[in-house]
Order: sequence, then structure tokens, then C-alpha cells
Amino acid sequence: MLKGSEFMKVGIGYDAHPLVKNRRLIIGGVTIPHDKGLLGHSDGDVLCHAIMDALLGAANLGDMGEFFPEEDRYKDAKSISLLKEVVSMVEKMGYKIVNVDSTVVASSPRLSDYREKILENLKAVLNTENVSVKFKTGNKLGFEGRGEGISAMAVCMISGGEERWKA
Repeated sequence: MLKGSEFMKVGIGYDAHPLVKNRRLIIGGVTIPHDKGLLGHSDGDVLCHAIMDALLGAANLGDMGEFFPEEDRYKDAKSISLLKEVVSMVEKMGYKIVNVDSTVVASSPRLSDYREKILENLKAVLNTENVSVKFKTGNKLGFEGRGEGISAMAVCMISGGEERWKA
């Protein structure tokens, strides 16, 4: 239960990457068997990227590109590990993650078979049980519906951090 004086902040995040040959498909830190993977400087995990941007936005920290630029040290980085770093930054500011709700849009492969493992990974990193992941196909519309790429959206709520907002 939140105290009446506790601050609540909301953040939203979005990410999209094209599907290409000779890459692993990783969503929520889970490697998913598929003939293509997401092109990106890191492992291209759109779900983790969207959640990172939602958390960074809620905490007024900017976006993930500011913290994880396209430099050699982040080449092929595991996005689930980068998400863990973002969670640590947000928690060090005095915030607690209240919840994360997300949607991944991909026409293939079928991702719902991996929901439990993805949720397990995210809950462990986000330090909350209040995490949801939904999967949509794109209904043959847009780049996701045509199987050219995958996108993800996330919204989060954080609480605490009052000392930053007292003036």
C-alpha cells in the first residue's frame, strides 16, 4: 500500500528492430528458435529496450542511448544485463518499480510459448512480481505483420524518490 505522500511516476518506452539472417532472436532475455534474429548493436532485445526506456523516462534520466551508446563495449551486449543496470540506477535514486506492462508485436514466431520464461527473467531483474507481457501478431499490417521486424512497447510505474522533487 502506498502512503499518501509517496510520489508515483509513469514512463513509456518503445523499440523496434528489423529481422535478419545470422542473428539469434532474443526477447526478454530468452533465446527463441527462429531462422532470423533482431539486428542491433546489442543483442537487439526490443522488449528489454522498451522497458529500459520506460524506466529511464519515469525517472527523468533520458533514454538508453545516453547510457549505452553504439560503442565497442556494448557490441552484442545482453540487453537483459543492461536492463539490470537501469534498474540499479533507478533504485539508487530511491525509486521502487511498482509495475511494468508491455506488448511485443511480431507475426512470427509464436511468442506465447515463451511467456513464462520471459516473465521469470523480467520479474527477477525488475524486482517486482507486477510484470505483464502481451504478444500481438500485427494482423498482417505494418513491418511486424509482414515479418520484417519486431517491436515492443512498455509502460511502467515507479514510486518513491520524493527527495528529488521537494523544492
